[in-house]
Amino acid sequence: MREGDRWIFGYGSLIWRPAFSYAECAPGTVRGYARRFWQGSPDHRGEPRAPGRVVTLVRDEAGHCAGVAYRVTAQQWGAVLEQLDFRESGGFERVEVTVRFLDGRRRPVPALVYVAGPGNPNFLGPATAEEIAAQARRCRGRSGTNREYVLRLAQALEQLGLTDAHVAEVAGLLRD
Repeated sequence: MREGDRWIFGYGSLIWRPAFSYAECAPGTVRGYARRFWQGSPDHRGEPRAPGRVVTLVRDEAGHCAGVAYRVTAQQWGAVLEQLDFRESGGFERVEVTVRFLDGRRRPVPALVYVAGPGNPNFLGPATAEEIAAQARRCRGRSGTNREYVLRLAQALEQLGLTDAHVAEVAGLLRD
């Protein structure tokens, strides 16, 4: 890794559509968090009157969340942050976490991740898998349907050999 390069951790749509320049990527995990469909999306996967549900990270001391870490060069860092700040709007904030790579050959690295906590205006909070799936079936935003978002996330995790019971349960209800 070159001096000044930094890492970004993706756990939702950044897994299958990072849409920013990066020097390398690798599967990794973040401890102390769980991925949940608890954040409302009034634009990308829903609309203000009918927000979709997208994933955020919630504190869970026993939890872990697998995703993809992206190394961004120092030269690209500013442009990538500007792009992600626009994309991850609607309640997401930057948080520093430690990513442990799944290959076990690299040391853990600090990484930036976007998290939407309970204090933001679009936070929807807990719901049953059935309620989340029902909401995902009916919501659509400028980036597509909420159903597509859930299924693409589940597929991307499966292709990486990663498991997430919450995502798998909701996706299972949407596959028909």
